[in-house]
Amino acid sequence: MRPSEGISVSDAIRSRRSHRHYLPDPIPTHTLDRVLELTLEAPSAWNYQGRSIVVVSDPDVRAGLEAATGGQPHPREAPVVLVFLAEMDAWRRDNHDVFHTARRSGAWSEQFIAGSAESSRTFQQDLLERGLEREYAVKDAVIAASFAMLAATEQGLACSPMNGWDETQVKKVVGVDDRTDIAVALLLPLGFAAEERRHPGRRPVSSSVHYQHYRTTLTDTSGRIS
Repeated sequence: MRPSEGISVSDAIRSRRSHRHYLPDPIPTHTLDRVLELTLEAPSAWNYQGRSIVVVSDPDVRAGLEAATGGQPHPREAPVVLVFLAEMDAWRRDNHDVFHTARRSGAWSEQFIAGSAESSRTFQQDLLERGLEREYAVKDAVIAASFAMLAATEQGLACSPMNGWDETQVKKVVGVDDRTDIAVALLLPLGFAAEERRHPGRRPVSSSVHYQHYRTTLTDTSGRIS
């Protein structure tokens, strides 16, 4: 699989597979830059963009990630691993640049900016009191990772979202082991596929989509709902 600019979003969604093995070929700089640019177009709460990406290409650092994932081959073989970090303190920092950009583009009115600043503080404080601050931040970072997977597919790259790792080790590898305000959300190896992965299939839409209320469904092997 090689870069194929112009692929539709639908085709990217349907053709994306999770790859465990990668060719050693480096990712062209312009291709990686494109993936990162599109990734950061992902929505985020209050547009505070409280997610960061550590781009790991150094073999020694990737070896550290391999150890943190229990020796899985992805970080060792993929030329790049994106480590998605959730920044729980994003709402506390100076976000005037966010407001300025939205104001300048005409996207947000002064009234909306003032209301957002106040509402976000109230909302986040409530999350903090309920112990949900980390969960909320991780969601933002995972949304960005989903954009990265589609962007990578559009660029002809293979990837595989990884959730099996030791967070303490990963944080140490990427240099944030002293940051209690940062959580690891996802690891995403990127590279050119060294294997062909076929679509394993999905259950029928009717077994997973509910209207108005959740219903308990039982699906037999033929896909019929009972």
